[in-house]
This record gives sequence, C-alpha cells and structure tokens, in this order.
Amino acid sequence: MNNTQVELVKFNDDLLAEIWKQGFSEEKPEWKNWDGPYFENDYRSYDSIDQFIQSDIYSFFMDDQRRCILFNGDPVGMVGRYWKDENTRWLEIGITIYNPRFWSGGIGSLALKLWISEIFNHLSELEHIGLTTWSGNQRMMRAAEKLGMKKEAHVRKVRFWKNHYFDSLSYGILREEWEAELLKDSEIMPRETEITDLN
Repeated sequence: MNNTQVELVKFNDDLLAEIWKQGFSEEKPEWKNWDGPYFENDYRSYDSIDQFIQSDIYSFFMDDQRRCILFNGDPVGMVGRYWKDENTRWLEIGITIYNPRFWSGGIGSLALKLWISEIFNHLSELEHIGLTTWSGNQRMMRAAEKLGMKKEAHVRKVRFWKNHYFDSLSYGILREEWEAELLKDSEIMPRETEITDLN
C-alpha cells in the first residue's frame, strides 16, 4: 500500500453511522461469513442508524475495549480486546473489517500492529496477547503469522458449519517477542507507509 494511513481511534456517533452502513444494514453481510459464522445467532441487521444506536451493539462499540480502524481517515472496521481470564492476565484480541474491498490489502495487519502495541503500552504488567480464529479464515491466520504470532493451539474439527468441520486455532505473542518484531520492522518498514499510533 502506497501513501496510506491506518489509525485507531475511539468510536463516536459519526464513525458508527458509517460502520452501521458497512456492517449492520444488510441481512447477510459478507464479513459475517468469516467472523465466527458458526455462531448463527450473534448477528442482526438494523433498518436505521437510530435503531442501531438504541441497540446493545452500540454500547459494545463505545466501550473502551474497542477502537475504530480508520483507513485514510475513513472508518472501515474495528479492533477489540477481551479478558479470557482477567485474574491470570489472559487477554485476547480480535478484528473485523466490514467492507470486502478493504480485505487482503494489509490494512488489518497494520491495525493489529497498532492495537497490540497500544495494549502492551497501556497494560505494562501484561506478558501475552492472544488471537483465536478458525481454519476457514485463511486471511486471519496469515495476518497473525505475519505479525510474528506463534500458533499455540490447534483443536481439530470443533467448528461445524455448512456440513463441514473446521478447526479452532489460537495464536499468541509475548511482550519480548513483540518488542523484537517492532525492532525488526523498524529496520525494513517501507518509508511510504505511514502508521500513526495515537497513544
């Protein structure tokens, strides 16, 4: 990607209006086929932005655990984080880019890079960040590997969808591994790619 800028910002009503159009105004959006499609009851569409704002999904996006992905200033998706076990400091992240025309261009990898850095900077006691996906989502698997995450678990045939079994895959990276990745990237990152960390 040449002359592009990827940023992470907190959601507001204007950003969410665009996210509603891209991700939650259709009955069967394309993105849902890759974002845990085997959870059939965790998505619904909204006929208007007002209906969307009055729903539970609105508070989900507005929570401090989520950020809006801006690509050249336009909202295209979200990153999030959640505790699998806060008592033991086990945290996982996720990402969704809603418009298919922004897939496979490196935007997701750049957004995840910013998000992992922000989390490690903000949670100084944290030593590990994880990401779980499924074997049907090759793009997510490639993104995790591109970021230097290691495959830590591979559970076979536990996601049944459309008469096929898929595997669950968990990736993770340690703080010292992430710092080494950033150091390596700083030596080879193309000059024309601008990444803005808002911390």
